[in-house]
Amino acid sequence: MITISKTIYDKKGPEDGTRILVMAFWPRGIKKDAVDEWIRDLGSERGLIRDWKGGHITWEEFRKRYTKSLQTREKRLIIDELAKRTKSEMITLLCSCKDRNRCHRAILKEVIERAS
Repeated sequence: MITISKTIYDKKGPEDGTRILVMAFWPRGIKKDAVDEWIRDLGSERGLIRDWKGGHITWEEFRKRYTKSLQTREKRLIIDELAKRTKSEMITLLCSCKDRNRCHRAILKEVIERAS
């Protein structure tokens, strides 16, 4: 199973399973023990997130570009490994976005689910 129900700022809970931070940069004020793993390569690129949050591109354009960025060989290997893991463990994808439905981790969750 895989969930995006929490942000990096939410407290750990037993229902989280493995907490994986999927941001390119470490969030301020967060201790390293807040996560089990940090996969920075699955975070959205700084320019891309800035364009979307700045209103320069639509959510659909962000989705398209972020999804394309996940198609490199290295990222596909990471995604495939996460897809395998979701069959036997709970994984919580974390980042700092408050709106989980308008966050790259929602897109990433879909991509991982399609890979499993």
